[in-house]
Amino acid sequence: MTTVKEAVAARFVALMKERGIRTNTLANISGVTPSSVYSMLDPRRKEISVNLVKKLCDGLDISLGEFFSDVLFDELEQEIR
Repeated sequence: MTTVKEAVAARFVALMKERGIRTNTLANISGVTPSSVYSMLDPRRKEISVNLVKKLCDGLDISLGEFFSDVLFDELEQEIR
């Protein structure tokens, strides 16, 4: 089962690959520290900040709506058990 955090990380990885940029570049264009981005991508971390997602989206010049408008998020299972 994919979690929301895993889907968010996967979406950023896909966007970086699509645009040919690296993690440090994403951090720089978004005005955040590289450690923030690496932490977000780290599978051991379970939480992610909406503020960080917004800043990274701003750096990529996409809206939150565009970011979350991906099949990755449509296929998530309910996390409440």
